[in-house]
Amino acid sequence: MTFTRALELYGIALVLFLAIDLLWLGIVANSVYRGMLGSLMRDKPNVPVAFAFYALFVVGLVYFGIAPADDGGSIGDALRDGALYGLFTYATFDLTNLAVLRDYPARIVPIDMAWGTVLGAAVSGGTWQLADWLL
Repeated sequence: MTFTRALELYGIALVLFLAIDLLWLGIVANSVYRGMLGSLMRDKPNVPVAFAFYALFVVGLVYFGIAPADDGGSIGDALRDGALYGLFTYATFDLTNLAVLRDYPARIVPIDMAWGTVLGAAVSGGTWQLADWLL
Protein backbone atom coordinates (compact mmCIF):
# COMPACT_ATOMS: atom_id res chain seq x y z
CA MET A 1 0.00 0.00 0.00
CA THR A 2 1.30 3.44 -0.88
CA PHE A 3 1.56 6.25 1.62
CA THR A 4 -0.91 8.26 -0.49
CA ARG A 5 -3.47 5.45 -0.35
CA ALA A 6 -3.02 5.16 3.42
CA LEU A 7 -3.63 8.90 3.77
CA GLU A 8 -6.78 8.66 1.64
CA LEU A 9 -8.09 5.82 3.80
CA TYR A 10 -7.16 7.75 6.93
CA GLY A 11 -9.07 10.83 5.76
CA ILE A 12 -12.22 8.85 5.06
CA ALA A 13 -11.93 6.91 8.31
CA LEU A 14 -11.35 10.04 10.40
CA VAL A 15 -14.45 11.75 9.01
CA LEU A 16 -16.56 8.63 9.58
CA PHE A 17 -15.16 8.08 13.06
CA LEU A 18 -15.81 11.66 14.13
CA ALA A 19 -19.34 11.68 12.72
CA ILE A 20 -20.36 8.36 14.25
CA ASP A 21 -18.65 8.79 17.64
CA LEU A 22 -19.79 12.37 18.15
CA LEU A 23 -23.35 11.32 17.33
CA TRP A 24 -23.06 8.52 19.91
CA LEU A 25 -21.48 10.71 22.58
CA GLY A 26 -23.57 13.79 21.94
CA ILE A 27 -27.01 12.30 21.48
CA VAL A 28 -27.32 8.61 22.20
CA ALA A 29 -25.04 7.89 25.14
CA ASN A 30 -24.57 11.26 26.81
CA SER A 31 -27.13 10.62 29.54
CA VAL A 32 -25.84 7.06 30.08
CA TYR A 33 -22.27 8.20 30.57
CA ARG A 34 -23.27 11.19 32.71
CA GLY A 35 -25.49 8.97 34.83
CA MET A 36 -22.78 6.39 35.46
CA LEU A 37 -19.64 8.53 35.47
CA GLY A 38 -21.15 11.78 36.80
CA SER A 39 -18.48 13.18 39.08
CA LEU A 40 -15.63 11.76 37.00
CA MET A 41 -16.64 13.69 33.89
CA ARG A 42 -15.51 17.17 32.98
CA ASP A 43 -18.11 19.83 32.23
CA LYS A 44 -16.42 20.29 28.84
CA PRO A 45 -14.09 17.80 27.19
CA ASN A 46 -10.39 18.53 26.81
CA VAL A 47 -10.53 18.97 23.03
CA PRO A 48 -6.79 18.65 22.26
CA VAL A 49 -6.61 15.38 24.20
CA ALA A 50 -9.80 14.10 22.56
CA PHE A 51 -8.38 14.97 19.14
CA ALA A 52 -5.14 13.13 19.98
CA PHE A 53 -7.20 10.04 20.84
CA TYR A 54 -9.21 10.27 17.62
CA ALA A 55 -6.10 10.81 15.50
CA LEU A 56 -4.22 7.87 17.03
CA PHE A 57 -7.19 5.51 17.17
CA VAL A 58 -7.86 6.02 13.47
CA VAL A 59 -4.18 5.37 12.63
CA GLY A 60 -4.52 2.01 14.36
CA LEU A 61 -7.85 1.30 12.73
CA VAL A 62 -6.42 1.98 9.27
CA TYR A 63 -3.33 -0.11 9.97
CA PHE A 64 -5.02 -3.11 11.58
CA GLY A 65 -8.52 -3.05 10.12
CA ILE A 66 -8.84 -1.12 6.89
CA ALA A 67 -5.53 -1.40 5.02
CA PRO A 68 -5.35 -5.21 5.15
CA ALA A 69 -8.87 -5.43 3.72
CA ASP A 70 -8.04 -2.78 1.12
CA ASP A 71 -5.08 -4.87 -0.05
CA GLY A 72 -7.18 -7.58 -1.69
CA GLY A 73 -9.53 -8.35 1.16
CA SER A 74 -13.27 -7.87 1.44
CA ILE A 75 -15.68 -5.72 3.35
CA GLY A 76 -16.16 -8.71 5.64
CA ASP A 77 -12.46 -8.60 6.48
CA ALA A 78 -12.70 -4.88 7.22
CA LEU A 79 -15.75 -5.37 9.43
CA ARG A 80 -14.17 -8.25 11.36
CA ASP A 81 -10.76 -6.66 11.84
CA GLY A 82 -12.24 -3.27 12.71
CA ALA A 83 -14.58 -4.87 15.23
CA LEU A 84 -11.71 -6.72 16.88
CA TYR A 85 -9.54 -3.60 17.00
CA GLY A 86 -12.42 -1.65 18.57
CA LEU A 87 -13.11 -4.40 21.07
CA PHE A 88 -9.46 -4.76 22.12
CA THR A 89 -8.81 -1.03 22.46
CA TYR A 90 -12.00 -0.23 24.33
CA ALA A 91 -11.53 -3.31 26.53
CA THR A 92 -8.04 -2.07 27.41
CA PHE A 93 -9.47 1.26 28.54
CA ASP A 94 -12.49 -0.10 30.38
CA LEU A 95 -10.93 -3.11 32.06
CA THR A 96 -7.91 -1.09 33.17
CA ASN A 97 -10.21 1.56 34.64
CA LEU A 98 -12.24 -1.13 36.39
CA ALA A 99 -9.04 -2.64 37.79
CA VAL A 100 -7.43 0.54 39.12
CA LEU A 101 -10.04 3.27 39.62
CA ARG A 102 -12.15 3.43 42.71
CA ASP A 103 -15.85 3.62 41.95
CA TYR A 104 -15.49 2.98 38.21
CA PRO A 105 -18.91 1.54 37.38
CA ALA A 106 -18.80 -2.05 36.18
CA ARG A 107 -22.12 -1.50 34.38
CA ILE A 108 -20.46 0.78 31.85
CA VAL A 109 -17.80 -1.75 30.81
CA PRO A 110 -19.97 -3.96 28.55
CA ILE A 111 -21.72 -0.91 27.08
CA ASP A 112 -18.45 0.80 26.20
CA MET A 113 -16.79 -2.38 24.91
CA ALA A 114 -19.81 -3.09 22.72
CA TRP A 115 -19.66 0.47 21.44
CA GLY A 116 -15.95 0.16 20.60
CA THR A 117 -16.69 -3.04 18.70
CA VAL A 118 -19.55 -1.51 16.71
CA LEU A 119 -17.63 1.70 16.07
CA GLY A 120 -14.53 -0.12 14.85
CA ALA A 121 -16.58 -2.31 12.52
CA ALA A 122 -18.69 0.57 11.19
CA VAL A 123 -15.74 2.82 10.47
CA SER A 124 -13.65 0.05 8.89
CA GLY A 125 -16.48 -1.31 6.77
CA GLY A 126 -17.69 2.16 5.84
CA THR A 127 -14.21 3.30 4.89
CA TRP A 128 -13.62 0.18 2.80
CA GLN A 129 -16.89 0.74 0.95
CA LEU A 130 -16.45 4.50 0.47
CA ALA A 131 -12.88 4.02 -0.77
CA ASP A 132 -14.18 1.47 -3.27
CA TRP A 133 -16.79 3.93 -4.52
CA LEU A 134 -14.79 7.15 -4.43
CA LEU A 135 -11.14 6.30 -5.09
